[in-house]
Amino acid sequence: MHGADEPAQAGTRPVVLVHGFASSFRRQWVEPGWCELLAEMGRPVLGGDLLGHGSSAKPRDPAAYSALADQVCGWLPSEPVDAVGFSLGARLLLEVAVARPESFARLVVGGVGENLLRPEDAHPVAHALATGAEGPTGSVAQALVRFARDEGNDPLALAACLRRPSQALSPEQLRQVEVPTLVVVGSQDFAGPGEPLVELLPAGRLVTIEGADHLATARHFRFLDAALGFLEPGPP
Repeated sequence: MHGADEPAQAGTRPVVLVHGFASSFRRQWVEPGWCELLAEMGRPVLGGDLLGHGSSAKPRDPAAYSALADQVCGWLPSEPVDAVGFSLGARLLLEVAVARPESFARLVVGGVGENLLRPEDAHPVAHALATGAEGPTGSVAQALVRFARDEGNDPLALAACLRRPSQALSPEQLRQVEVPTLVVVGSQDFAGPGEPLVELLPAGRLVTIEGADHLATARHFRFLDAALGFLEPGPP
């Protein structure tokens, strides 16, 4: 786990970073420069690798992944923090914000939108990872499968993560997330559009990255720039 002291002032409030599916803390946040830029802002960083990812254990039983949100809770200090999550990480942050709204001051959720309001159909990607298939030609599933097979990932562990017991977030739950929340989604992202999600968040704001798909959004400069601007001290 990456950690630091817990300052009380907004300008030095810790930032929890939660990576997306098939990524890792290093791949999502260190390599593109997030951690370095946050350090320059005086913002301590908290976070780590989700179960099944990076340097974490990689069980192959879907039931083992039923409490991923609890792992995120384990990275939270006693005082409110800011947090940034992408895709799976964004979903988990919103789940935690529903259960523990006092934990956050501001949230940035990237690579999510209307998809959070509908049941996940993870079967094509999970099946391809578990069987070694390529996934449907030219589809989002195929791109995700190729991404998931990079970086020394365990395909069977990632398939189990996708098959974990989970439910779509309800509109009623999302309306409970009252902290200022920035939603960043690409205009070509299968997770979008972002408007249906932002309309449910009492203090939601939307940034749409034109021309970007899901994987491109993760490393897009505009995602980084929008997020850091939103986390600056002052009115969100």
